[in-house]
Amino acid sequence: MKNVNISLRTDECIIKVEENTKFEEVCKELEFKLVELKKLYQEEKTPIRVTGKELKNKEIDQINDIIKKYLDVEIKFDTPKSLGLASIVKTFNRDINISETKFYKGSLRSGQKIEAEGSIVILGDVNSGAEVMATENIVVLGTLRGLAHAGAKGNKQAIIAAGALDTVQLRIANLVKEMDKGQEVYDSQVYISINEKDFIVIV
Repeated sequence: MKNVNISLRTDECIIKVEENTKFEEVCKELEFKLVELKKLYQEEKTPIRVTGKELKNKEIDQINDIIKKYLDVEIKFDTPKSLGLASIVKTFNRDINISETKFYKGSLRSGQKIEAEGSIVILGDVNSGAEVMATENIVVLGTLRGLAHAGAKGNKQAIIAAGALDTVQLRIANLVKEMDKGQEVYDSQVYISINEKDFIVIV
């Protein structure tokens, strides 16, 4: 079994996953090798770094869970949780993580609500009274008038992007920004994120 190679160094343990390997095979081999690796660890807390194969979000989570079954150590992945929306957000001066992305064609009417694990792109408007919630990023190609809640499970790196903005409230992770009545209407592309001071900002 050579799909997963493990090398234990003094400062970290490297788990290298071969590129052209089926993920199911990776999981089986990893489980097998972690049984032996656990014997070498004993009470040590050497961090683990997973490298090699580019992994999807769900695969990262699954590998993380498998390792945690055997070893209670810090785990890092060379493959970031990464978003296929680079062309939309490339002018935004912030590193945007990639995630699985859902597309919704059409505008959301008042009373409609859509939720997504990962990121979501709305190919239309989000009208007043409608709501969009995503665990990662939200991109609205039209005007955002309703409620948008990005990073709904606590991801403060999430962003909201919209072709235009005229809403009363924005949410990222556990932070909320109330928009004052009569405040400026943003009629061109905007990016909303959390800055270093933990405030939601619009640029």
